[in-house]
Parts: sequence; structure tokens; C-alpha cells
Amino acid sequence: MSVEKLVVVGQGYVGLPLAMRAVEAGLDVVGLDVDTDRVKRLASGESFVGDIPADRLGRALASGRYHPSSEYADAEDFDYCVITVPTPLRDGTPDLSFVEQAGTAIAPYLRPDCTVILESTTYPGTTEELLRPLLESASGLSSPGDFHLGYSPERIDPGNRTWRLENTPKVVSGMDPAALARVDSFYQRLVERTVPVDSTRVAELTKLIENTFRQVNIALVNELTMLSHQLDIDVWQAIEAAETKPFGFMPFRPGPGVGGHCLPIDPCYLSWQVKRRLGRQFRFIELANDINHEMPEHVAQRVMAGLNRSGKAVSGARLLVLGLAYKPNTGDMRDSPAVDVTRRLRELGAEVRAVEPYAAANHLPDGVLTVELTEREVRAADCVVVITDHDLFDYALVERHARYIFDARNRCTGPNVERI
Repeated sequence: MSVEKLVVVGQGYVGLPLAMRAVEAGLDVVGLDVDTDRVKRLASGESFVGDIPADRLGRALASGRYHPSSEYADAEDFDYCVITVPTPLRDGTPDLSFVEQAGTAIAPYLRPDCTVILESTTYPGTTEELLRPLLESASGLSSPGDFHLGYSPERIDPGNRTWRLENTPKVVSGMDPAALARVDSFYQRLVERTVPVDSTRVAELTKLIENTFRQVNIALVNELTMLSHQLDIDVWQAIEAAETKPFGFMPFRPGPGVGGHCLPIDPCYLSWQVKRRLGRQFRFIELANDINHEMPEHVAQRVMAGLNRSGKAVSGARLLVLGLAYKPNTGDMRDSPAVDVTRRLRELGAEVRAVEPYAAANHLPDGVLTVELTEREVRAADCVVVITDHDLFDYALVERHARYIFDARNRCTGPNVERI
């Protein structure tokens, strides 16, 4: 029996873990990416995704079943194709050009009974209304009927050591029962549990519900944080007390804003579609976006006020920022609020140095000097700003030697600490 062939379009934070897992499950995998430099790095055994260590990539390459490529011709005779390309916003409007390009490029290689699955986050209807016509028109095949088409929202959480691709339940869907059965069977080989739903639209909405839930609740605690500061109430203690309730409450933590591809972007897809289709505003999403977008400015103003209280102007002050990635223990810089905070502080005239042990140098913001976390750097800073709380930071060292700490993540304690 021949080994089935999988093509994964996009070899980033979603596509590369999927490709590695599929190789381990025994599939022959072509990892397609239009970035030729990325493909060369993968082929040489260099991983740029923190969740995929170089030794795991090396084993996949050594197996002979992982083939990074920038040529769609290598997709010929595929059994399965999973599209994991980015879906950014452009001026508040969903940009599905990468999905369109992937669909157009893969369509000539469709064959009867093959399966195409979209994983990219998007608005409900994309698989049926956008991707299906592209695949049909360029291939001469139809879905349902000739080939299988489905949608399965990605649930990759970079840096999460507990919930990985293989043990996170996978929502699956298809254009018809036969497609659903094929998509479900495929993912059952990769993950411990699948969750079938009735349609691709339901699956597409599922992803948006998950991230809208987080965006709205983070906005709630962020607004509470800003108001509690003005009311001189410890919001962190209040949240910890509320967390003792064993039912009807789920804790969310305040912070300097939201980042990554999901939270700042995905809920806007739903808001955009509601406005386009129904002519209505999704007020919760739009309000949550406004509040979370305020947080980097709030942090910058709080740092400036804290410096002023000690008789130090922010202009000319030396600041040490801990963490630039959008979340702890990862180098993912996509839409990181830390970048916005540092930009605002620099615009106020501060000299900003940053400690970011995970992110690649070419992803770091311009004008920010990166340094190691040392006693000397901490002592030299007028303020240490904790924005992304990587676990490997020595917070005890910071507490001992910093003159003033502004902590946006509740990791430090002491008389020299001001929490967000």
C-alpha cells in the first residue's frame, strides 16, 4: 500500500507543526511556502518556530517524508492538502489574498477523490463561497462530487507546553457528509480527539467565537484595570478573590494589550461580516477592540507618570523593557503590544533598551537596543517595564536592583513596584 501524500501550504506557526505531526503519523509531506528563504532554512534543518525544535525537524527530514518546497509542481498527485496561510486585516477589511493565491495555485493539481482543507481563520462562508469556486474553476472538478472540501480551524497556541496540536480537540467539517468523513478520518490520525460539526460555516464561526470570547473578556478586565487605578483599588487582588468562586466565573488577567494573529484580528472578521451582510454593528467586538487598543498608550502614560513622581522626566530617561513578543515563552512578534509600547515611549523621548531572548533579531523593532538582563542594566535603568513575562527572566534580580518597576503582568513585588 502506497504512502498517502499531504501538501501543507504555509510553513509558519500553524503549518510547520501540522507538517511535523503528519510526518510522524506516517504521511509523505510536502511543506509548501512562497518564502524561498524560509524553505531553504527548513531544508537545512533550521527551525524558526519555537514549538518545533531543530532535532524534531531534523528527524522529519531524515525520514525522507518531509519535503520543504516553494514549487507548487511538487503538489502533484496529492491525497490531502491543508491550507494554513495568513489572513490579515487591511484597513479593517479581511485580506484573503493569500487564501486566493493558495487556492488558485493548488487547483491545477486536484484529482478525483482528493481532499482540500482550509485552516486559516476567516469569516463564515469563505470555504464555500470563495475557496470552492477557485478550486472548481481551475481544476474542472466539483465539490461535492469529484473532490472533498472542508474546514478545520487551527488551535495552535505558540509556547503552550500543555496543549499541543496532538492533544487539543480538533473541530472538523466538510461540504457534505462524505467530505466530513474524509476530513475527520484525516485528523484522527494526527490528534487525540476530533469534534465534527454540521457545516464549514459552523466550523468557521467556532474559531471566531473562541477568540471573540477572549478579546471581549480581556477588554473587560483591561477597562476595569484603568478605572481601578483611578479609584485606587487593587484590581489584581479583586480578580484573585473572584477566582475563588467555584462556579460562574473564569479569570482573565489585565495586560498591556493583545497581540498575535488571533485576538487583534479574528473578531474583526466577524464584525466585518455582520456589517456587510446584516448592516449592523457588532458592538461588543468594536468596543473590545477600542479598549484593548488603548492599553499600550495607557502603559506609556503610567510609566511617564511614575517617572514624574520620582522627579524624572520621561524624555531622556533610560528604560529597560522586559519582553517584546506578544506572549510569554515565545518569540512571536505578530502585532505585539510591546512593540507599540516601546514606540510610544521612544516618541516621548525615552531611551529604550529591551531584553527579548526568543525573537529573531530581524523581527525586533527599529530604534530599540536589545541587551541581556544583568544587574548592571537593571541598575542603569530609570524604570524597568515588564511587558512580556517570559519565565526565564530573573525577576528577583530585577526586584533587588531596580529603582522603579512598572509591571504590566503582575510578576514582581516590593515597594519599588507599580502594577498596571
